[in-house]
Amino acid sequence: MTAQLPEPTPRPFASGELRASHDDREAVVEQLRDAAAEGRIDLDELDSRLEQALTSKTYAELAVLTADLPQSLSSAAAAAAENLPPLMLKGGMYGASRGPGRWEVPGHVIAHAGVGGVSLDFTRVECRLTEVVVEAYGETSGVTIVIPDGWATDTTGMDPGFGGVKDKTTSDRLPGTPLIRLTGSGGMAGVVIRHPNKRERRKLDGNSTRG
Repeated sequence: MTAQLPEPTPRPFASGELRASHDDREAVVEQLRDAAAEGRIDLDELDSRLEQALTSKTYAELAVLTADLPQSLSSAAAAAAENLPPLMLKGGMYGASRGPGRWEVPGHVIAHAGVGGVSLDFTRVECRLTEVVVEAYGETSGVTIVIPDGWATDTTGMDPGFGGVKDKTTSDRLPGTPLIRLTGSGGMAGVVIRHPNKRERRKLDGNSTRG
């Protein structure tokens, strides 16, 4: 009787051999563009590296393109934002808001609507975080959150309460934009997250024209 040889154990992939995703390639593209803006690589080298980044299939191929670059400014900004303390907003009697306008976005925002309500507007911020947790409590007057086109949201962690949670955003998330992860409770008045309405878009377009 012939002894049966054991089947060979598949060789595990090294981390560099793993397949890269679209988001991985976009992250490298952003780092290369930052490096060019900082004067670390010239435009010809930028074009060459961008072409290689967009056609890279593994982590190893991507790693070669940024091996001689220090941590980019965008990465440093993201790290700083992650270390910011949570932003607390309390509606109280008269309401509270953050934005429109530029403001520093931490990784965690807590909004208690109270009697006056809370409004959060992210449309003019520059956010390098991959994810922002917004802990919203609709309570008596509700919480309204406005995010730019291209940003996405996840409301699966929300308790709808009596007021419910209305997600009016699209699922078309652009590379490099943060995910707004909603937690908390709709309370009596509910929580709404949406993209800018027509009036808000006109204001945004007007500011862009003046800029």
